[in-house]
Amino acid sequence: MSIVSVTHLDKVFEREGLAPTVALADINLEIEEKEFICLVGPSGCGKTTLLRIIAGLEKPTSGDVRLDDMPIAGPDPQRGMVFQEYSLFPWKSVIDNIAFGPEMKGISRQERREIAEEYLDIVNLEQFRDAYPHELSGGMRQRVAIARALANNPRVLLMDEPFGALDAQTRNVMQKELLEIWEETKKTVVFVTHSVDEAVYLADRIVVLSPRPGKIEEVIDVNLPRPRDRTEPVFADLRKYILKRMEEGATVR
Repeated sequence: MSIVSVTHLDKVFEREGLAPTVALADINLEIEEKEFICLVGPSGCGKTTLLRIIAGLEKPTSGDVRLDDMPIAGPDPQRGMVFQEYSLFPWKSVIDNIAFGPEMKGISRQERREIAEEYLDIVNLEQFRDAYPHELSGGMRQRVAIARALANNPRVLLMDEPFGALDAQTRNVMQKELLEIWEETKKTVVFVTHSVDEAVYLADRIVVLSPRPGKIEEVIDVNLPRPRDRTEPVFADLRKYILKRMEEGATVR
């Protein structure tokens, strides 16, 4: 069953004194419940724009975007967002950062503390509950950001290159931990990345976007069992195929 539906979506940015920029053109995509989707494509292809439209942070120029068959009109706790920048409140402790969403919903102090403790446990940061963001590593800060998004109990978790600022080793560790969190929470995830390797490691399906204007070149099923081994030939073959599709899309244009 589709949880997110994108139909004939176009996005054009108008700038005074300049020609309009067509960012996305005729995007059609159905995302199933509990599915892990990765969006890949060259810089400027509209991956983040599409994610922000699903989040309700941008409005489409035309077309339709729905969550549970209801039009998306603006930001909503039903769609949790995790950015590349950690976007944590530096003056709040880890547990208070995680509890912020439930606090904004008017949930009692005791209940929101219980919710925050639950997600602290899921991201394995119980011992850092009273620490502040500046006392944490980059990977730990991003785990707090994921826990904070999940504490709102969203229907969909939207992630915009959340590991892009991390070193390669930490990034691989975070990918593994994210899959463990996803398997435990069963949230629908839409994940933007520049890394084809990351997409093949994480996704159930990979949506390949063309250079601007962004169009869907192909939606690829990743029929590899988890946990995935990056050294397996089948992993390398799929990564090679996706890179080739991206190159072909760029050449055609």
